[in-house]
Amino acid sequence: MYEQIASNKRKTVLLVMLSCVFLGAFGWVLGYAFFGPSEAVVWMVMGLLIAGIQSFVALRYGDKMVLAASRARPVTPQENPKLHNIVEGLAIAAGIPKPAVYVIPEQAPNAFATGRDPEHSSIAVTEGLLEMMNRVELEGVIAHELSHIQDRDMLLNTVVATLVGAVVLVAEFGMRYLWWGGGSRRSNSSGGGGGNVIMLVVGIAFLILAPVAAQAVKMAVSRRREFLADANGAMLTRYPPGLASALRKIQAASGIPMRATNSATAHLWLNEPSRIEGDGTTRMQRMFSTHPPIEERIRILEEM
Repeated sequence: MYEQIASNKRKTVLLVMLSCVFLGAFGWVLGYAFFGPSEAVVWMVMGLLIAGIQSFVALRYGDKMVLAASRARPVTPQENPKLHNIVEGLAIAAGIPKPAVYVIPEQAPNAFATGRDPEHSSIAVTEGLLEMMNRVELEGVIAHELSHIQDRDMLLNTVVATLVGAVVLVAEFGMRYLWWGGGSRRSNSSGGGGGNVIMLVVGIAFLILAPVAAQAVKMAVSRRREFLADANGAMLTRYPPGLASALRKIQAASGIPMRATNSATAHLWLNEPSRIEGDGTTRMQRMFSTHPPIEERIRILEEM
């Protein structure tokens, strides 16, 4: 466990450094391709500023933003003593402070944890999850989310989400400029030299491929952490069938849509939420899913 925590901290620092380098280079290429050498430095600085500001905001206020976007409301021990009892008992077993507890007004069974460290953490569950799960299954879900908090996964996931958001934002600026005719103006003002054409092609390639690459990093990190959280959560409850049974119920209800979700927060949930009623899991959807196949997660839990 301590190795995982230390590894996540190292990965967080590395991702922050790489995101700054990547976004600076990304901005420089776009500035050179669409504005010229004199503006390349300005765009590089803009990329670095976006990375820095989004990282600070996400690390400082990301949990509150996610909870607000999900329409989560705090629930007191008097309102739901069973839920608080489960969270408190498992938090004591995990050796971390009890997280704040929230309920989301959604019928799809799901849950997520957020917060930059165990001292500033929250767990949110949907109303549908509370209605569908018995105590053993609910313990399995809560233990899974507590494992994310215990291993500092939320800090890593926040940085990954920040990188994706910053790349998409810079790419959006570039695409809008290109759409409004910036590329043609750049070509006309520079005389259409071969080097300028190459930089323009490189810039367009960055615009198209950078968001895809950032999303791929996000998916790879999220999928691996889900397997580890399943295993650590099962060890915390000492009863892997509890989480496996909960995942089966969640799989059966996967067609129930969720309003309180978007692509930026999909990787935070216990299972990737559906945004369309009856949404299935085709091969293409699984390729771009932020979570591993739920059948594989159940199989691994059953083998523990």
